[in-house]
Amino acid sequence: MKPVIALVGRPNVGKSTLFNRLTRSRDALVADLPGLTRDRHYGEGRVGERPFLVIDTGGFEPVAKEGIMFEMAKQTKQAVVEADVVIFIVDGRQGLTPHDKTITDFLRKSGRSVMLVVNKAEGMKYTSVTADFYELGLGDPYVISAAHGDGVADLVDEALDIALAQRPDLGEERVIAFDMPGTTRDSIEIPFERDGKQYTLIDTAGIRRRGKVFEAIEKFSVVKTLQSISETNVVLLLLDAQQDISEQDAHIAGFVLESGRALVVGVNKWDGLQSDRRDEIKMDLERKLSFLSFAKFHFISALKSTGIGPVMKSIDSAYAAAMSNLTTPKLTRALIEAVEHQQPRRKGSIRPKLRYAHQGGMNPPIVVIHGNALEGVDDSYKRYLEKHFRETFSLVGTPLRIEFRSSKNPFARPDK
Repeated sequence: MKPVIALVGRPNVGKSTLFNRLTRSRDALVADLPGLTRDRHYGEGRVGERPFLVIDTGGFEPVAKEGIMFEMAKQTKQAVVEADVVIFIVDGRQGLTPHDKTITDFLRKSGRSVMLVVNKAEGMKYTSVTADFYELGLGDPYVISAAHGDGVADLVDEALDIALAQRPDLGEERVIAFDMPGTTRDSIEIPFERDGKQYTLIDTAGIRRRGKVFEAIEKFSVVKTLQSISETNVVLLLLDAQQDISEQDAHIAGFVLESGRALVVGVNKWDGLQSDRRDEIKMDLERKLSFLSFAKFHFISALKSTGIGPVMKSIDSAYAAAMSNLTTPKLTRALIEAVEHQQPRRKGSIRPKLRYAHQGGMNPPIVVIHGNALEGVDDSYKRYLEKHFRETFSLVGTPLRIEFRSSKNPFARPDK
């Protein structure tokens, strides 16, 4: 299982900036205003060959008793429970505050491994920026600049070492499933055979909507599910036709896409719905999950076992697409056909020149395109190429990654 790192601290110390750097994204909203992050945000990070999950949290007020700060504190406390290592971020420019001491008291009682990190330390000497924070009793502080990246890689390497060192060698005990909705905490692996093929089903804990979570029981459901998504071959995303498609459904789908997993979507409890309601649901799916156009959608009833056969066929097809072996001659031929049909736009006086393509990986398939001035290829043309490769090689049910690599020949004349 991937190690889990939680970012904790008072408002505006740079948690979201660090989250965005670790996940190479802008999924966490960042601005010079305190308290912008309200809920927990989950993302995937990687340092070298070492993957991990990272949780961004809101500004932490451990003693808050009501209002938005109380709700944010609950989110942060759950993130701490879910984490292997907590990175406690303080502001090197503001120095030690009473708020930092309050958070330290909570973290010390949590039983989690805590790394004290002094952020916004660019241009400052280690001794001067860390002196005040030794008072917290959390050992030698780590000094970084999340905005500039200084010290971040070394920090995460150390966090992963700590996380892996404290994990037990014999795995984890199974937990008892209570006769209550939403109480499964572990991801349970179930081997089975269908039509002569062997499968392993990973039954994950449901990620329930906010306000409906039994917090004392479902402490680890989100992290376990995200870890299972990252380690599987095909994700079957089950949606409830009896409820509207939620923002949380879209977040889970987005995580599947970011993870590069093959995907099949099952819309469950389809039986018994009136035709007008079915039309509404299909429109809602098309509007809210349009970014999953590569995946097959199936409308099923798990209770009555209707529609399961087509779902299994789509799972097989998605797996085959994700593991496709695309030869260089075929990829290059498809690339040439795409360019002949539609060339990329010029960037200034130079038009990007796409010369040949080869496969750079699978699960998901990665197509690496070589040529000149490829940094000028815009997103719309990249989407056009993705669609062309999908149609040419019947890549249904899997994300597709396209990477560009430009030659560096200084004597090459631009194609005008």
